[in-house]
Amino acid sequence: MIRTRLTDLFILTLPILSAPMAGAGGGALAAAVSRAGGLGFIGGGYGDPVWIEQQMTLAGDTPVGVGLISWKLADNPAVLDQVLAAKPAALFLSFGDPAEYVPAIRAAGVPLILQVQSLRDAQHAADLGADVIVAQGAEAGGHGESRATMTLVPEVADWLAGSGSGSEAVLVAAGGIADGRGLAASLMLGAEGAVMGTRLYASDESLAHDNMIAASVAASGDDSLRTSVPDMARRLRWPGRYSVRVLKNAFTRRWQGDMAGLADAIEVEAPRWVAAQAAGDTEVANTIVGEAAGLIRDRCPAAQIIQETADQAEALMARFGSQEET
Repeated sequence: MIRTRLTDLFILTLPILSAPMAGAGGGALAAAVSRAGGLGFIGGGYGDPVWIEQQMTLAGDTPVGVGLISWKLADNPAVLDQVLAAKPAALFLSFGDPAEYVPAIRAAGVPLILQVQSLRDAQHAADLGADVIVAQGAEAGGHGESRATMTLVPEVADWLAGSGSGSEAVLVAAGGIADGRGLAASLMLGAEGAVMGTRLYASDESLAHDNMIAASVAASGDDSLRTSVPDMARRLRWPGRYSVRVLKNAFTRRWQGDMAGLADAIEVEAPRWVAAQAAGDTEVANTIVGEAAGLIRDRCPAAQIIQETADQAEALMARFGSQEET
C-alpha cells in the first residue's frame, strides 16, 4: 500500500487513476482499476448519453468516476446532469474552461478533478476549488499541449505549496506513466499519485480495437506524434491550443503539414478515416496512445497492470530510500 493524500481522499489502496480515455475506457476497465485498488474512470469523451449510461451500468456497484471534455459539454450540458445524477466517485474535466460547470458539480457533492497542461491552468483550477489537479505532460496519449511532465509537475507542486492561495488540491501527474518507475517518479516530483492511460489502453478490458491495441504494443515512443490531422478527419472542432498524440501512419504521413489539402479532400477523407477506425485499419485511422507505448510489452488484465506498477514503485522507493539512509 502506498498512502498519499490521493488515497486518503478516495479511500484507495494505491495512488493510481485510470485516464478517462474516449473510445477505450469503458465501464469494465474503470471497474477493474477500482477493484485493483486505484480509481477507474469511464471516458465520457464527446458526451454520448446512451453510451455513458451503458458503461456506468457495466461498472455495476464498483465506485468509478467519469471524465468529460469541457469544451464539448457546451453542445449538450444535460450530459453533466445525467452523470452527476448517477453519483460517480469523481468528475474528471479536461480541455477548456470548466468554470461554468463547477457550481453544479459542487451542488451534487461530487469530487472535482481538473486536468491542466500549464501552470496558468493549474492556478485557474485552484481558484475554481478543484479537489484534484492533474498536471498532464505532452508525452500523454490523446489531447494535450507542449509542456513536459518532468517539469510541469514540480512547477505546479511548488506553486501549490508556496502560493498562499489556500488551495488544498491534491496534485496528480499524467503523461508518459506506464509502470512503477513512472509512479515513483511522479511521487518524487511532488505529485501524490499518477494517471495511467496508454498502458491501460493495452489491457484486456480496453474497448479499443484489437488491431490498435496490437499496434500500441508493437510501437516505440518514437512512433508517436502530436498532430491535428485526426481531429480534422473526424470533423471535431478542437480548440487550437490542443493537439492529439497518436501513432504515425500512412494517413498522418500524407496529411501532416498539408492541413489545407486535407480540408479540400475532407468529403472523401473523413468517412474513410471513420470507417477505418471501426474496422481497425491502423494505416488510415490513428491509434490514440502516447510515448509510453514504448514501455508496453504485452496485453494483460488491468488488475495485473495496476498491481505490477504498485509493486515496482514500492520496491524502487524502498531501495532508494534505504540508500539515502546509508
